[in-house]
Amino acid sequence: MYIEQGYKGKFGLWKFFIIPTAFLAFMTLNYVATLLSPVNVEDAMAQMIDQWGSPTVLVLLLAPLIAGLFVVLGWTILVHQQSITSLTTSRKKIDWKRVLFVFSLWSAITIAFTLIDVYGSPDDYVLNFDVSKFLILAVIAILLIPLQTSFEEYLFRGHMMQGIGLLAKSRWVPLFITSILFGLMHIANPEVEKLGYGIMVYYIGTGFFLGIMTLMDEGLELALGFHAANNLITALLVTADWTAFQTDSIFKDISEPALGWDVLIPVFIVFPILLFILGKKYKWENWKERLFGKVMEENEFLALADENPSEVQA
Repeated sequence: MYIEQGYKGKFGLWKFFIIPTAFLAFMTLNYVATLLSPVNVEDAMAQMIDQWGSPTVLVLLLAPLIAGLFVVLGWTILVHQQSITSLTTSRKKIDWKRVLFVFSLWSAITIAFTLIDVYGSPDDYVLNFDVSKFLILAVIAILLIPLQTSFEEYLFRGHMMQGIGLLAKSRWVPLFITSILFGLMHIANPEVEKLGYGIMVYYIGTGFFLGIMTLMDEGLELALGFHAANNLITALLVTADWTAFQTDSIFKDISEPALGWDVLIPVFIVFPILLFILGKKYKWENWKERLFGKVMEENEFLALADENPSEVQA
């Protein structure tokens, strides 16, 4: 009963839409500015890196999203008067073992896929490793990227998932809306400019994958771990002149980017396999109900919580 956790604290539906509306307005303005700019995103990034260096640019890119994390958490505590635990999970406490398990699993898969691709297409990569630069990158990335990814999870799969679900009294409505908005959030990324709008299949598909994990597991833990691993390991392993994170990583992709099967394989093959594995491990049942069922009314949920506190836990 993850969505119903939004009833806890000082409930008010309007409180769920102030931050998402402000953030989406900001992202819309950013996208419009990108379209109207006489300099394309790739050239703009190159100019910034030449002027300030990639570590500084990485910090500048991450800083607004990290600030956003503290805004969302602060809003939850001060305005909703809701605990961070109930924003994170329907369990009695946050299950950090879940976070670490999926983080480790996806890190291993990402590293394996990357090394296989480097070995299979050696002409597409150059070794970019510089010990001193990499150590600086590692410190920045390990400290900041999990905060950036946590903001996106707490905003979309937490704050918005609960708010839209309580308003619609449905589980599939917030799943669809948050997944599509999550994908559209990336529309100003340089990857979109370089590869075209077809790459949005990956971003929106990832949003659905994260949303399904959240609803099936009745908590954000798995999504938090996956998202952190995805962005962190990628930033440390591979960079390119046309990606959002241009870092002093181990390898640099010098191939001519093209939209291909590598966009579809994660969404339609890898993610379903991961959901199957996680479903078996965590004994997920009632898929139809958890993804498409109704959300309880507030009085029903609170009455159930009073009568059987264990029943409102996952």
